[in-house]
Amino acid sequence: MRVKLERRFFLKSSRLSCQDSVLYGLACKTHSDKNSNGFMSDIGSTQRGASTLVLALFVVVILVTAVAGLLFGHKLGYQRGFHSMETQAQQAIIDGKEATKALEDLRLSNKIATNQAATAKQELAISLANLKELRENQQALTVENRQVSQLNEIYADVIAEKGGMPLQILGAKIEPLPENAFEYGFDIGMLSSDGQAKRLQPTLTLLNNDDLVEVPLDPASYAIEGIVRIRGRFIMPSGFKPLQAKLSLQAGGQTVEQLYDWKLGDKVDNMLPSLLDLPEVDESPIVP
Repeated sequence: MRVKLERRFFLKSSRLSCQDSVLYGLACKTHSDKNSNGFMSDIGSTQRGASTLVLALFVVVILVTAVAGLLFGHKLGYQRGFHSMETQAQQAIIDGKEATKALEDLRLSNKIATNQAATAKQELAISLANLKELRENQQALTVENRQVSQLNEIYADVIAEKGGMPLQILGAKIEPLPENAFEYGFDIGMLSSDGQAKRLQPTLTLLNNDDLVEVPLDPASYAIEGIVRIRGRFIMPSGFKPLQAKLSLQAGGQTVEQLYDWKLGDKVDNMLPSLLDLPEVDESPIVP
C-alpha cells in the first residue's frame, strides 16, 4: 500500500518535473527565438545599411567617373579643337602668304606684259614708219631707174647713130672661195650701129707654162645690147696652178681677147669656211 502511494507520488513528481522542464524548454526556446530574431534583425539592418552604403558609393563612383569623363572629354575636345584651329590658322597664314606671292607674281607678270605690249606697240610704229620709208624709197628708186633707163635709151640711140659702141671689157675680177673654188665676174659692153642685140660668146681659159684649162661658163652665151654682166663660179682642177687667165669675146663680127695675171685670184682675208655658207653671186658692177 505504501509502495503504491510512493510510486504515484514519484510519478506525479516526475510529471511535474517534466512539465517544468518542458516549460523551461519552451521559455528557453522562446527566449532563444527572441534573441535569434533580434540578432537576425540587427544583421538585416546592418546588411541594409551596407547595401545602401555600397549603392551610394557606386552612385558616387559613377558620378565621379562621369564628371571625370566629361572633364577629360571636354579637355580633349578643347585640345583637339584648339589644335585644329591652330592648324587651320597656320594653314590660313600660309595660304595668305602664297596668295600674296601669287598676287605679286601676277602683278609682276602684268607689268612685264604691259611693258612688252608697249614695246611691241613702239616696234610696230617703228616698223610701219620704216615700211612707209621703204615704200617711198622704192617709189623714188623706181622713178629714178625709169629716168636712167630713159636716159640710157637716149644715149644708146645717140651712140648707135654715131656708129655704135665697139665690143669691150668694162671690168673683170676673179676671187678665191673655200674648197679650192673661185668666183669670176666680167662686165662687157657693146652697142651695134643698127641698135639691135647681138649674140655674145665668151670663153675663159686658165694658162700656165705647160697646160691650159677652159672654164665652163653658165650660160655659155648672152644677148648683148649695151652692158652684159657675166658671173659664175668654178672649181680649180687638182694640182693645176695657173699663171694667167684669158678672156675671149665674140659678138657681131667682133673679137676681143684679154690676158690677166693670176694675181686676181690671190687669197683674201676673212674667207668663209664652206661654199654652203656663201651668198649668191654678186651682180654689182665691177669697179675697175
